[in-house]
Amino acid sequence: MEMTLTVNGTLRKFDVSADKRLIDILRDDLDLTGCKEGCGEGECGACTVIINGRPVNSCLTLAAGINGAEVTTIEGLAQDGVLSILQTAFVEETAIQCGYCTPGMIMSCEALLRKNPNPTENDVKNALAGNLCRCSGYTQIIRAVLRAARERKAEK
Repeated sequence: MEMTLTVNGTLRKFDVSADKRLIDILRDDLDLTGCKEGCGEGECGACTVIINGRPVNSCLTLAAGINGAEVTTIEGLAQDGVLSILQTAFVEETAIQCGYCTPGMIMSCEALLRKNPNPTENDVKNALAGNLCRCSGYTQIIRAVLRAARERKAEK
Protein backbone atom coordinates (compact mmCIF):
# COMPACT_ATOMS: atom_id res chain seq x y z
CA MET A 1 0.00 0.00 0.00
CA GLU A 2 1.12 3.54 -0.62
CA MET A 3 1.11 5.73 2.45
CA THR A 4 2.34 9.05 3.73
CA LEU A 5 3.44 10.02 7.21
CA THR A 6 4.77 13.25 8.59
CA VAL A 7 7.69 12.09 10.71
CA ASN A 8 9.38 14.67 12.92
CA GLY A 9 7.99 17.43 10.72
CA THR A 10 9.01 15.90 7.36
CA LEU A 11 6.49 14.42 4.93
CA ARG A 12 7.51 10.86 3.98
CA LYS A 13 6.02 8.55 1.34
CA PHE A 14 6.22 4.77 1.53
CA ASP A 15 5.17 1.67 -0.30
CA VAL A 16 4.66 -0.89 2.47
CA SER A 17 2.44 -3.83 3.28
CA ALA A 18 -0.63 -2.85 5.29
CA ASP A 19 0.44 -5.11 8.14
CA LYS A 20 3.91 -3.59 8.54
CA ARG A 21 4.39 -2.18 12.02
CA LEU A 22 5.28 1.44 12.64
CA ILE A 23 8.36 0.46 14.67
CA ASP A 24 9.69 -1.39 11.61
CA ILE A 25 9.01 1.57 9.32
CA LEU A 26 10.82 3.90 11.71
CA ARG A 27 13.80 1.65 12.42
CA ASP A 28 14.23 -0.15 9.08
CA ASP A 29 12.97 2.31 6.47
CA LEU A 30 13.90 5.63 8.12
CA ASP A 31 16.86 4.56 10.28
CA LEU A 32 15.25 6.21 13.32
CA THR A 33 16.44 3.74 15.93
CA GLY A 34 15.58 5.72 19.06
CA CYS A 35 12.41 3.79 19.79
CA LYS A 36 13.27 0.34 21.04
CA GLU A 37 11.43 -2.94 20.75
CA GLY A 38 11.32 -4.39 24.21
CA CYS A 39 8.45 -6.83 24.34
CA GLY A 40 6.69 -6.55 20.98
CA GLU A 41 3.39 -6.88 22.83
CA GLY A 42 2.64 -3.34 24.01
CA GLU A 43 3.54 -4.10 27.61
CA CYS A 44 6.82 -2.24 28.19
CA GLY A 45 6.46 1.13 26.41
CA ALA A 46 10.04 1.20 25.10
CA CYS A 47 8.72 1.80 21.58
CA THR A 48 6.43 4.72 22.47
CA VAL A 49 6.13 7.52 19.91
CA ILE A 50 3.61 10.32 19.60
CA ILE A 51 1.00 9.92 16.86
CA ASN A 52 -1.31 12.86 16.28
CA GLY A 53 -0.57 14.11 19.79
CA ARG A 54 -1.08 10.81 21.62
CA PRO A 55 1.54 8.42 23.00
CA VAL A 56 1.30 5.10 21.17
CA ASN A 57 3.18 1.80 21.21
CA SER A 58 4.74 1.64 17.76
CA CYS A 59 5.17 -2.15 18.03
CA LEU A 60 1.36 -2.53 17.96
CA THR A 61 0.64 0.11 15.33
CA LEU A 62 0.07 -1.13 11.78
CA ALA A 63 0.72 0.97 8.68
CA ALA A 64 -2.87 0.48 7.55
CA GLY A 65 -4.16 2.46 10.52
CA ILE A 66 -1.88 5.49 10.38
CA ASN A 67 -1.81 6.67 6.77
CA GLY A 68 -1.56 10.46 6.82
CA ALA A 69 -0.64 10.62 10.51
CA GLU A 70 1.85 12.92 12.20
CA VAL A 71 4.51 10.95 14.08
CA THR A 72 7.06 12.35 16.52
CA THR A 73 9.95 10.18 17.66
CA ILE A 74 12.64 10.80 20.26
CA GLU A 75 14.87 12.08 17.45
CA GLY A 76 12.30 14.78 16.69
CA LEU A 77 12.56 16.42 20.12
CA ALA A 78 16.13 17.72 19.80
CA GLN A 79 16.55 20.81 17.63
CA ASP A 80 19.78 21.52 15.75
CA GLY A 81 21.66 19.03 17.92
CA VAL A 82 20.41 20.57 21.18
CA LEU A 83 18.43 18.33 23.51
CA SER A 84 14.95 19.44 24.50
CA ILE A 85 14.26 20.66 28.02
CA LEU A 86 12.71 17.29 28.86
CA GLN A 87 15.63 15.31 27.46
CA THR A 88 18.09 17.50 29.37
CA ALA A 89 16.12 17.09 32.60
CA PHE A 90 16.28 13.30 32.20
CA VAL A 91 20.06 13.48 31.88
CA GLU A 92 20.61 15.97 34.71
CA GLU A 93 18.23 14.25 37.14
CA THR A 94 19.88 10.86 36.47
CA ALA A 95 16.61 9.47 35.16
CA ILE A 96 18.65 7.36 32.73
CA GLN A 97 20.35 4.14 33.76
CA CYS A 98 20.78 1.55 31.01
CA GLY A 99 18.79 3.84 28.69
CA TYR A 100 16.72 1.18 26.95
CA CYS A 101 13.38 2.47 28.26
CA THR A 102 14.37 6.14 28.14
CA PRO A 103 13.05 7.07 24.67
CA GLY A 104 9.64 5.60 25.46
CA MET A 105 9.57 7.26 28.88
CA ILE A 106 10.46 10.62 27.38
CA MET A 107 7.87 10.33 24.62
CA SER A 108 5.09 9.42 27.07
CA CYS A 109 6.08 12.39 29.22
CA GLU A 110 6.38 14.71 26.22
CA ALA A 111 2.80 13.83 25.26
CA LEU A 112 1.74 14.57 28.83
CA LEU A 113 3.48 17.96 28.90
CA ARG A 114 1.97 18.96 25.57
CA LYS A 115 -1.50 18.20 26.93
CA ASN A 116 -0.91 19.31 30.52
CA PRO A 117 1.97 21.77 30.98
CA ASN A 118 1.51 21.81 34.77
CA PRO A 119 1.27 18.15 35.79
CA THR A 120 1.16 16.87 39.33
CA GLU A 121 3.23 13.92 40.48
CA ASN A 122 0.13 11.72 40.06
CA ASP A 123 -0.35 13.00 36.50
CA VAL A 124 3.21 11.92 35.69
CA LYS A 125 2.69 8.53 37.30
CA ASN A 126 -0.48 8.02 35.26
CA ALA A 127 1.30 9.05 32.05
CA LEU A 128 4.02 6.49 32.77
CA ALA A 129 1.61 3.65 33.54
CA GLY A 130 2.45 1.93 30.23
CA ASN A 131 6.22 2.27 30.56
CA LEU A 132 8.46 -0.12 32.45
CA CYS A 133 11.93 0.62 33.83
CA ARG A 134 13.94 -2.13 35.45
CA CYS A 135 16.96 -0.01 36.42
CA SER A 136 16.34 3.43 37.81
CA GLY A 137 13.04 3.21 39.56
CA TYR A 138 10.68 6.06 38.91
CA THR A 139 11.66 8.74 41.43
CA GLN A 140 14.28 10.35 39.19
CA ILE A 141 12.00 10.10 36.17
CA ILE A 142 9.13 11.85 37.92
CA ARG A 143 11.53 14.50 39.25
CA ALA A 144 12.85 15.09 35.71
CA VAL A 145 9.36 15.53 34.25
CA LEU A 146 8.26 17.97 36.96
CA ARG A 147 11.51 19.91 36.50
CA ALA A 148 10.99 20.07 32.74
CA ALA A 149 7.45 21.37 33.29
CA ARG A 150 8.77 24.15 35.54
CA GLU A 151 11.53 25.05 33.11
CA ARG A 152 9.16 25.14 30.13
CA LYS A 153 6.83 27.41 32.07
CA ALA A 154 9.73 29.73 33.03
CA GLU A 155 10.92 29.81 29.42
CA LYS A 156 7.59 31.17 28.17
